[in-house]
Amino acid sequence: MMNHVLHLKSLLSGRTFRPDEIDYVDPEFGPDGIVDVVYDYDAIKRAISRESLRDNRDASIWRYKPLLPVRPDAPVPPLQIGWTPLYPAPRLGALLGLRQVWVKDDGRNPTASFKDRASAIAVVKAQERGAEIITTASTGNAAAALSGICASVGQANVIFVPEKAPPAKVAQLLAYGATVMLVRGTYDDAFELCLQASDAYGWYNRNTGFNPYMSEGKKTATLEICEQLGWQAPDRIFVSVGDGCIIGGLHKGLKDLMALGWIERMPKLMGVQAAGSNYLAEAWERGEDVLTKPPIDAQTVADSISAGLPRDRLKAMAAVKETGGAYVTVSDDEILTAIPALARGCGVFAEPAGATAYAGLVKAVEQGLVSADERIVVLNTGSGLKDVAGAMKGVERAGTQAYRVDADLEDLKRVMATI
Repeated sequence: MMNHVLHLKSLLSGRTFRPDEIDYVDPEFGPDGIVDVVYDYDAIKRAISRESLRDNRDASIWRYKPLLPVRPDAPVPPLQIGWTPLYPAPRLGALLGLRQVWVKDDGRNPTASFKDRASAIAVVKAQERGAEIITTASTGNAAAALSGICASVGQANVIFVPEKAPPAKVAQLLAYGATVMLVRGTYDDAFELCLQASDAYGWYNRNTGFNPYMSEGKKTATLEICEQLGWQAPDRIFVSVGDGCIIGGLHKGLKDLMALGWIERMPKLMGVQAAGSNYLAEAWERGEDVLTKPPIDAQTVADSISAGLPRDRLKAMAAVKETGGAYVTVSDDEILTAIPALARGCGVFAEPAGATAYAGLVKAVEQGLVSADERIVVLNTGSGLKDVAGAMKGVERAGTQAYRVDADLEDLKRVMATI
């Protein structure tokens, strides 16, 4: 049985390819020749509808299988990926003078990050090809997602991460049994080495901004958001941006929904970048061409969104421009401050990259980019347990501390008297 993919379209040349004609990219442009997956929407309409979804009890990304680049009969990993909660956050909204704010918590995915969505697609596509080994380069979350989902189906994998990746993320990789390469260098160095290795050894490559099917996994978040809101699309979605694949994927999901007639308007996508890793925000503000703009030296506490040269920059720029959104830049201090603010305002514990989206909402309100009556979704892309050191820096900035007491009521009374 076939899926509903018509062809793959090059973003640079406009050429189209059969899915079996190329492995990943437009060969004319090498690794930069990213392609888009184009669907037969008429066929999709015959296979799935808003009404059929209402009766669907599959609480995972696979509820949208006809909208994904996999065969209808393709076996999928057993882990429950996606259909993460969308929480109303009235107290956060009130603090910012906003009437309707929701937080989508993708820290609730099996490996505690948004990246499970793409990695699930990668595993299915790799097994379609009979790949013996899957590989990826990552700052940590995509790697953990891939290795965890591979572990669930017994699939071998090789992971490339910068040697300075947070210990909690490296621990996940090792616990899942991945073959881990700690690269002496940056994420961009790890990415290049991964490309070379996959070519040399014939491994299936999951790399963001290279494998076009990763956007298709990531788009499922917007499918969920709109369904969870009763198909009344929000006005704006705030998301942190590093490599650009997530925001590009969100855009793809929204375009799918518009093409199917399931939503009536396109939400504005608000990309939030750390000041020390603001390649896309800088290009957007200056009107620069991301095909010719050179890499920057990326440095930020939000390791998950640290990218000197965003690999999915074409889709990421289009996501903001075509939806009438904007890029917002926040400092590392603002990111760390957002961790306890988000946790206390709605109970969602985010790692620095996840809290960046909320920091961006705060900044956008300050800059007058958001009006009080707009319906806002903030996307948390990873659990705070991914980077406990970052969380501790955040609570220190909030002036919160633990108190040491003896196992004695009188000593407790002494401490309570000082609080």
